[in-house]
Amino acid sequence: MKRFQFVVVGVVAAGLIGALLWRGFAPRTADVLSGYLEGDALYLSSPIAGAVTAIGVVDGQRVAPGVPLFAIDSKILAAQRDEARAQLGANQAQAQGAQAEVRRIRADLTAIRIQAALAARDAARYAPLTADRSGAVSDQEADRARSSAENAAAQVKAALEAVRNAQSTAASVVAGVQRARATLAEAQSRLEQLSVRAPAAGRVDRVFDQIGEWVGPNQPIISLIPDDRVKVRFFAPEDDIALYPVGARVRFHCDSCGQDRAASISYVSPQPEFTPPIIYSRKTRDRLVFLIEARPDDPKGLNPGQPVDVTPLGHRGSTRP
Repeated sequence: MKRFQFVVVGVVAAGLIGALLWRGFAPRTADVLSGYLEGDALYLSSPIAGAVTAIGVVDGQRVAPGVPLFAIDSKILAAQRDEARAQLGANQAQAQGAQAEVRRIRADLTAIRIQAALAARDAARYAPLTADRSGAVSDQEADRARSSAENAAAQVKAALEAVRNAQSTAASVVAGVQRARATLAEAQSRLEQLSVRAPAAGRVDRVFDQIGEWVGPNQPIISLIPDDRVKVRFFAPEDDIALYPVGARVRFHCDSCGQDRAASISYVSPQPEFTPPIIYSRKTRDRLVFLIEARPDDPKGLNPGQPVDVTPLGHRGSTRP
């Protein structure tokens, strides 16, 4: 019986010694800071109400810049665009006519000025001949020459006024052309807004509506998370927060992300908080932590909501600014 007890004690002792040796020599896994990926979505909509006529993507699809996302019925705006284009054509024709009228009146003014100059010259030439009473020019001829000069001067004044009026009319018509051109550009722009394309590379988060559904103005139809709006959110212990200034570089890892990736800290919360439920553990549940956000150097392929492990600054493999 005693021999059996010695055997049991020996086995237990050997187990304890083995456990101690394993704890002392086995490699330990480095601590990590828990976090997750998050994305700021763009909510894309139509400026006017209408029926959805096309949906070009599905939930979760990656898209390149310029890929068509959706389209809204454009018949009303297309009609407004065509009306604005027709109005612009009419105003341009009117402007051409007004400018031609200005040129015609200016030509008449040139002819009238020539006639006025001739009449004034005759009147000036006849005046001294009537004064010497030589009989070379009668008083009636001198009066007619003076009257012709006065009439010609009056015609020049009227022609100048006609030129000013024609120029004012032409300027008003040209302004109408500019307004019509602006109206057409606005109609064209609003029409183009009914066919929305991806503004940047990213991932479609949600498609809220389908073809045939009626949507109101500025009602989100598709939410898109651009690659450059994906960020890492993690939590650093209160005692270590001084190691994480804005601009510091960190490395993180996530499942299916391949090799570790780098990110630059862009935001540090000014207020501490207790460890969020998303990263609860017995070890950390009572600790105060600070929320930190970092922008990945290469956000392509990162999916918001995915958990990540961030290497604490000061550990091997971490970087400082």
